[in-house]
Amino acid sequence: MVRPTLSTTTSTPSDVDADVLVLGVRSGTDGGAPTIAPSAAGPLEALADLDLGTIGVTGAKDQLVRLPGTGTAAAGIALVGLGSAVDAASVRAAAGSAVRQLPQVSSIALALPTDSAELVDAALEGAALGAYAFTRHKGTGTTAPTRGDQRIEVVAPAETAADATVRPAIVADAAALVRDLVNTAAGDLGPADVADVAVAQAEGLPLTVEVLDEHQLQEQGFGGIVGVGRGSERPPRLVVVRYEPSSASKHLALVGKGITFDSGGLSLKPAASMLGMKTDMTGAATVLAATIAAARLGLDTRVTAWLCLAENMPSGSATRPGDVLTLKNGNTVEVTNTDAEGRLVLGDGMAAASLEQPDALVDVATLTGAQVVALGDRTTGLMGSDDLVARVRAVADAAAEPIWPMPLPEELDARLASDVADMVNATVGNPAGGMLLAGKFLERFVGEGVPWAHLDIAGPSEHKGGGYGWLGKGATGVMVRTLIGLAEELQSK
Repeated sequence: MVRPTLSTTTSTPSDVDADVLVLGVRSGTDGGAPTIAPSAAGPLEALADLDLGTIGVTGAKDQLVRLPGTGTAAAGIALVGLGSAVDAASVRAAAGSAVRQLPQVSSIALALPTDSAELVDAALEGAALGAYAFTRHKGTGTTAPTRGDQRIEVVAPAETAADATVRPAIVADAAALVRDLVNTAAGDLGPADVADVAVAQAEGLPLTVEVLDEHQLQEQGFGGIVGVGRGSERPPRLVVVRYEPSSASKHLALVGKGITFDSGGLSLKPAASMLGMKTDMTGAATVLAATIAAARLGLDTRVTAWLCLAENMPSGSATRPGDVLTLKNGNTVEVTNTDAEGRLVLGDGMAAASLEQPDALVDVATLTGAQVVALGDRTTGLMGSDDLVARVRAVADAAAEPIWPMPLPEELDARLASDVADMVNATVGNPAGGMLLAGKFLERFVGEGVPWAHLDIAGPSEHKGGGYGWLGKGATGVMVRTLIGLAEELQSK
């Protein structure tokens, strides 16, 4: 990953030496005029008499207006919208938006509202997230953003500036790892390749990595992962990454769907639906990155990530509709739709993770198109045990990652009935409540007494439209910050 130099400065805004000095603009409320939000390091006198309305500045989120740097040490000034509120979420989004929209600028200074440690952290995190650029597949004739040579400073009070960049940089690195893996073409990233990345990322950290190949998976009863992966020339893997600080009293288990490419198998997707299916391993990338971040942060929570990796392809050896698979907990599944494969690999991972009786089990998956229909492209679907659902929702809200709890209706159990096995994996021809039905399926692989939360990120995992906040097009890294926050929250319990 390529990351710019990130630091803080206690200089006043007028004295900051940068190519662009960024100031936040708060939009007017109740018909009032927009105003420049003061930096904690003091106002910028050069703009004291500027009429923002005459130059079209509204303070709306993601609006960026550039001005000459008259009266300052900076070569230029940029005004970025904060919206109507000044809080951690708006500062994080404004910092990320400004940096995202200034990719070729060598040095950026952010003089946003930073009069608390929380706001300094938000500005640094947003800046680091906004500086992301994926260039792996760019040719030699492409002019790509020079993020590695970029210098970004956040103007901060002296009492909150020291060592302030550590956590934001680690969090941004975790998001960047997810985005790098998900943005990589599927032809360059099969199950074994993801396993290799996990091993390489763990090097030098207090982590252990176990990789099970297709033969070990078969021997140990992971019938879901084996069944989904048997149609591909690139065999499946299960990767278990463990962070086990000796003093930890709580254990967070994370299970990620890792379908490195989803053709639908023999229940083949239409051509248009197959585009973008390299992103179907986002869940696995997310739990890997969150666990690495927990180790780098030195959290006092035991974290275990289960990466359930397979490529879902059609071939003569592929699982057929009507085949019956035996998953890790002994449940048998009649495969009625090979394109409902994510729940099969997750069932194995969740059953295995449940055997360790974690204090919280969270699975993450680009699981259903029904999630997109119900909640759109930015809001994650959340299901599971009431107490853990409430806890995850609170952490996600604090991280400003949109999330919404969904029910697990008992009447859907009847739709999972099979004539020949313990259950079916899908109800072909009946799409009603598809996100909820998938949740009910997964519920059967949670061990007794284990608190569980399911995150369906099918829509939010990838951004396809114009940029907003720190996000451009492509993988978003959604929920990795929430999982890190959950691990931090558990260590205090």
